[in-house]
Amino acid sequence: MIAADPSDHVPRARIVIAAGGWDAGLEVGRVLAGYDERHRRRVLLRTVAGQDLLLDLAQARHLRHGDGLLLEAGGIVRIEAAPEPLMQITAADAPGLMRIAWHLGNRHLPTALQADRLLIRDDHVIAGMVEGLGGTIARIEAPFDPETGAYAVGAPHHHHDP
Repeated sequence: MIAADPSDHVPRARIVIAAGGWDAGLEVGRVLAGYDERHRRRVLLRTVAGQDLLLDLAQARHLRHGDGLLLEAGGIVRIEAAPEPLMQITAADAPGLMRIAWHLGNRHLPTALQADRLLIRDDHVIAGMVEGLGGTIARIEAPFDPETGAYAVGAPHHHHDP
């Protein structure tokens, strides 16, 4: 006898709607997940209220804070970035912060860019580099939703052909 797939009785989401692109009045639940937990294709998720749902996408993608998972039966489940240990980077002025941001980008580090600070994952080697560039480090716990970069799913791009 073959056991039934437990996902057969669980609400299923096959479509992700970008943050800001859906009506908050359709929200039926929220999933709180850390940065690493938000890069998925197919996984059983649990809302903060304890309801299971199956994320079943055609290909893996990173779920951003505020994205909505459209349930096949109706309703949308909001994705929320969970607080996690981070380094908050500040600088004496905007050019100093931009310089630090350039160095972080040059190392391909996931970075959340904000008006007066940068947020990255805690890394003592990078902390030393940032301080050497004149930045100030504060260790905090906050939601982490870094920039996805120019090559993220759905981002426009072009090729250089010979």
